Amino acid sequence: MKTKDAILRSDRVLVAAMAIIIATASAAIGASLSYHPLTEKVAAPAPVVATAPAALPADSVLTRLLAEHRCLSEVLYYEARGEGAGGQKAIAEVVFHRMNVGNYGHSICAVVYEGSGHPGCQFSFTCNGELMRRKDGEAWRDAEALAARILTGEVRLANATAGATNFHAISVSPDWADTLEKTTQIGNHVFYRGGGHARDS
Repeated sequence: MKTKDAILRSDRVLVAAMAIIIATASAAIGASLSYHPLTEKVAAPAPVVATAPAALPADSVLTRLLAEHRCLSEVLYYEARGEGAGGQKAIAEVVFHRMNVGNYGHSICAVVYEGSGHPGCQFSFTCNGELMRRKDGEAWRDAEALAARILTGEVRLANATAGATNFHAISVSPDWADTLEKTTQIGNHVFYRGGGHARDS
């Protein structure tokens, strides 16, 4: 029994270390990446080929992983930084549900930045200029850490939103809300599932 407990503790330490490495690398490299969501369209994912894993250079995989981490961190920060971990995990669920549906993109960045740079963006922070404002350092670090813990599996999403693919803040009443099935309210957000590309607020 003691050996099993020691192994479980070492696994948790390894996952925590990986989360810290991802968050640190993302913060250090993020500014140097050429990713500019306000001016570039998110590229469609490349088709999967049976021999593709051997063809991808390690630095390309790392760059994509860091970009995915940054996109998840951004959506957690901009959409729910005042909502605590529960509210941020709910937003992460929406992103992953959209990836599973497949109508919104097949990567975190594709989902988050769909329609960015023009009216009709899926997540309002990608098209309203909020990305240009200075971030709150502590809230940003918290979002990065939670995103890393989600990506490494240390924090598991429990489907608290019941399959939601859309949400809005309680302070607004978007016209699309009546066309979808309301699943729950978590903090200051109301969640929905079904329908097409309703915009989130």
